[in-house]
Amino acid sequence: MTSVETLLLPEALNGESLYGRFVAANRGAGALVTFSGRVRGETKEGAVSHLYLDWYPGMTEQSLNAIAADAAARFDVQAVLVAHRCGEVRSEEEIVFVATASAHRRAAFEAADYLMDRLKSEAALWKREVGAGFERWIEPTAKDANDLKRWEK
Repeated sequence: MTSVETLLLPEALNGESLYGRFVAANRGAGALVTFSGRVRGETKEGAVSHLYLDWYPGMTEQSLNAIAADAAARFDVQAVLVAHRCGEVRSEEEIVFVATASAHRRAAFEAADYLMDRLKSEAALWKREVGAGFERWIEPTAKDANDLKRWEK
């Protein structure tokens, strides 16, 4: 049975702590893959002070759970962990942490990649980037859509 856990966190995300907990819970796995995403400090608009991730309580958690459950069902993994921030996330802070465990590396890598593509384009979170003299909503790009198409097979 695959373990699936999702967290929506308004406070700082501690990837090292989540990694340690995930490793301890999956000692029998042959492969553990993790990904940590951070708020970029610079974009073409200039220096970024923070992102604000707006969310709708209940709906956002449900979308994270559905994406994680889909990954668990699609790939031969024994565990999936998704932790995502909401609210204000300062530049260079972690915004997302994904971990997958499986018997073999391919399934763990693919599940983590799938999770990130789906989270970036489909999670019920709305991102507003704020910097010195600018503020803009972030929408999925054409590249994000192409990345997502890889999983339509």
